[in-house]
Amino acid sequence: TMENTPTLSNWRGSQVAAATVLGLAIIIGTGIAAFSFYRVKSLSDVISVTGSAQKVITSDVVKWHANFSRTTDAENLKTGNEQMMADLKAVRGFLKLNGISDDQITIAPLSMFPTYDNTPGGSGRINGYSLSQNIDIEANDIDKVVAAAQKSGDLINQGVVFSNNGLEYYYSKLNDIKVGMLAEATKNAKERALAIAENTGVNLGTMRSASMGVLQITPVNSVDVSDYGTYDTSSKVKQITAVVRASFSLK
Repeated sequence: TMENTPTLSNWRGSQVAAATVLGLAIIIGTGIAAFSFYRVKSLSDVISVTGSAQKVITSDVVKWHANFSRTTDAENLKTGNEQMMADLKAVRGFLKLNGISDDQITIAPLSMFPTYDNTPGGSGRINGYSLSQNIDIEANDIDKVVAAAQKSGDLINQGVVFSNNGLEYYYSKLNDIKVGMLAEATKNAKERALAIAENTGVNLGTMRSASMGVLQITPVNSVDVSDYGTYDTSSKVKQITAVVRASFSLK
């Protein structure tokens, strides 16, 4: 019938609609391609590098941890406490003799722990006590404290059950040098970026961003680092490494 037969005007309308859709698709596709090209071009205009700076420092603070102890029968607790008081007097005398003053000494309260009879038939009853007292020495005269620690066997010769728990070395002026080291690390990052840019035939632009990494304080020539930073206390002479991550524009 006449109603089912496509007319010339309907055919032309379909062609116009198809052309319109195709044109929009081309425009949208071109826009997406242009946007993608712009993003790729923008990303290629930035270079990211890591710079570092190192400095060797000598510790200026030492901490010496030690303790002395006694064991006593349950019936002789008073005698054990009197022995601890005599030991403390001997320890103070030893430290004073070796040039360590009272204001450099911290003495913890006396600790007391029961001991139990775990032998067959002992029924786990308390048969005595373990008495101990911690001593911490902190000073700037490192050599004097080290010498005293090395001679702590003199206390054992006096009958004191003395335990040397080790020395720790610190650097008190860390904050004073941190800013300068970060500046050196940033300068190193720029030098690296400049070398890369020159080798690729482009010019280095301005710094876009910079972030500081954690400080690594390690023994000299050590490669023992941590994502959270490390602080070696076992070495008197240490190496500090500062890291800066920076990005620069290219032009």
